[in-house]
Amino acid sequence: MSETPDSDAVPKGRGGLFSRQESRGDEPRAKSLGPLRMVFGAAAQYPRQVMLAFFALLVTAAATLAIPAYFKLIVDTGFSGNGDRAAIDHAFTLLMIVVGVLGAGTALRFYFVSWLGERVVADIRLKVQRNLLRLAPGFYEENSPKEISSRMTSDTAVIEQVVGTTVSIALRNTLMAIGGTVYLFYLAPQLTLGLVLGIPLVILPITYFGRRLRNVSRTSQDRVADVGAMVTEVLSAMKIVQAFNQEGREQARFGDAVESTFTTAKRRILIRAAMTTVIIMLIFGSVTMLMWRGAIAVSEGTISGGTIAAFVITGGLVAGSFGALTEVYGDLLRGAGAASRLAELLHARPAISPPEKPEKLPDPPRGSLSFRNVTFRYPTRPETAAIKDFTLEVEPGETVAIVGPSGAGKSTIFQLVERFYDPQAGTIRLDGVPLTRADPADIRQRIAFVPQDGVLFSANARDNLRYGRWDASDEEIWDAARAANAESFLKALPQGLDTYLGEDGTRLSGGQQQRLAIARALLRNAPVLLLDEATSALDAESELLVQQALDELMKGRTTLVIAHRLATVRAADRIVVLDGGRIVEQGTHRELSQVKGLYSRLAKLQFAAHEPA
Repeated sequence: MSETPDSDAVPKGRGGLFSRQESRGDEPRAKSLGPLRMVFGAAAQYPRQVMLAFFALLVTAAATLAIPAYFKLIVDTGFSGNGDRAAIDHAFTLLMIVVGVLGAGTALRFYFVSWLGERVVADIRLKVQRNLLRLAPGFYEENSPKEISSRMTSDTAVIEQVVGTTVSIALRNTLMAIGGTVYLFYLAPQLTLGLVLGIPLVILPITYFGRRLRNVSRTSQDRVADVGAMVTEVLSAMKIVQAFNQEGREQARFGDAVESTFTTAKRRILIRAAMTTVIIMLIFGSVTMLMWRGAIAVSEGTISGGTIAAFVITGGLVAGSFGALTEVYGDLLRGAGAASRLAELLHARPAISPPEKPEKLPDPPRGSLSFRNVTFRYPTRPETAAIKDFTLEVEPGETVAIVGPSGAGKSTIFQLVERFYDPQAGTIRLDGVPLTRADPADIRQRIAFVPQDGVLFSANARDNLRYGRWDASDEEIWDAARAANAESFLKALPQGLDTYLGEDGTRLSGGQQQRLAIARALLRNAPVLLLDEATSALDAESELLVQQALDELMKGRTTLVIAHRLATVRAADRIVVLDGGRIVEQGTHRELSQVKGLYSRLAKLQFAAHEPA
């Protein structure tokens, strides 16, 4: 009758913020740029940097457009055959100054827009994480934490690119396109009119190939991601792969994934090659036509050689600016899609929140718990009640074991006690105060929880222990470790309490992890203990040490125990038997064993299964 943690608590199905398409990591796109208001609002918090970045942008755009004008001056004075040396020196000196201004302005623009990109992303991440920490655990049962993590990394990377690069490129190219077009009309109105009419002939194929290239590039990135995911999956399960002699199959599966990636890459390369060919032919063909018409105009004496040189250079800048703007719009749409999905996380409201005027819990705490006619349905399964008309009074210092088949509602009781959910009917009280009237933080401050699997963080031993009470001294930490039978192995670690325990505490055995979790609960020193029995997956020696630590932890505390092994609940003051969310039996082990009910039947099955053959 083993039961996985929260087996009756995890909602079936999926009803969160993210769609299946998003879960595959497809690139976020929006139909409008409206969601970017959140991003621009974050950037507006730094007006000094925004103004400096915009000023540098104006300087670089003006300097870039000034270069063709000085080329005109140089050609007209230096290559006319009658220009004096002083005029030539003056023109080149001015051009070098413009180049210097362009370089300095570009450096400043890069610094400030990059600073804004990093700062805005950091602020958005902080705001989103702050909100995520407020949301009830039920939110993460409906929305995959892996997908949320993806939003915090990939989507913020897109926003960083938008703020730190895309917006700057868009503004710069807009200024250059407008300013360059005005200058072209000033230089040669008739040639400019022909250029303006010809720009769409260049932009349309660029846009067509660009869209196809983006689609194929996204597919190519997905294929590369599939390869990475496959490598991670296989390497993390290498013992299983080799134990079942599946190396050949995994190599073949990996080969298929690599070949699929290569096939997609070939399509991308082919489209890029075709796009490059068309663009080169169109751009250089257009420049050639302009030069041709310009040369005729120069020979006829209607314009100067410097004018045609400035016209060609400016025309190239204008055409490039319009082409870049078509690409920029796609990037802005991606940024809007990323901002929209982050905004969903940022604006998600906690289902459990403190009342406007929370009622104070009595001090000193007593540790009494009361359930009266409690009925609860998970939001994702409203048709099924996890707990039905549940009534139970737990006295201070009493140990109550909760047993029953998988899915009976045992873990749900724990989640309701910690107010991760509120019941649809009935009342739960802690020390006489209804949980819905109290601040959830005050409720949880009076509860210590030991999960079935000791959950540890990627940190050192000291920080994992201090999670129970962060201001605990080393002396208090060692006292708790001693009481939890964890002192000896902690002192044997290479750096003692400063030893890094690895991801999820993987450098410790299962029994050591459990004893560390118990020491953490001891440091909490809370009047109520929730114990999702911590010995069900341990060997006999580890189980004995952990059980001794649990006995120490339970002294003087009100304890609710989810029992997976009935042998561990014989000493409980009371045993509550659940089935289908209802209490069907309760009493001591001796009393329930004498009644031919569910507990007696489960006990016979379990104890018989452990008797030697």
